[in-house]
Amino acid sequence: MADYANYANYADYVDYFEHRHTVGFEETNIVGNVYYVNYLSWQGRCREMFLKRHAPEVLAEIRADLKLFTLKVDCEFFAEITAFDELSIRMRLADLAQTQLEFTFDYVKLDPGGGDGPGAPGALETLVARGRQRVACMRGPNTATVPSLVPEALVRALEPYTQSTEPRLRRTA
Repeated sequence: MADYANYANYADYVDYFEHRHTVGFEETNIVGNVYYVNYLSWQGRCREMFLKRHAPEVLAEIRADLKLFTLKVDCEFFAEITAFDELSIRMRLADLAQTQLEFTFDYVKLDPGGGDGPGAPGALETLVARGRQRVACMRGPNTATVPSLVPEALVRALEPYTQSTEPRLRRTA
């Protein structure tokens, strides 16, 4: 991995949106490891923080009539985490269709190791889980929602977070 400490703005050199989280006792089970449903909750929180930071126009549309329906969610676990572990939840855009989006999430445990703290140069990173989430954009009253194009503001905001350089938007005229 490149040494990003020498770059003026680390965020300009990564292809993911990052949400940091410290695991709390309420997120663990009686054995002391994190209960699986929390990973799914963190996906939603990461997505919400992305909207707040990079696509506030979409939040205004949600307050009007835009609805983001989660169609599918999954998570594969590689290692256990416990209370007070520091996580980086890294969201990327995997697919962008006319009315749907698919995100991937890497759950990375940050361990200071040789650095000054989690995420510092020299820190150790361990991939503890990987997830996916498929979302549909819908509009209209609750009794008559219909698919809607992914808002342009969201398309623009997600551009830096694609997993490849190939265009993912497949809109037709």
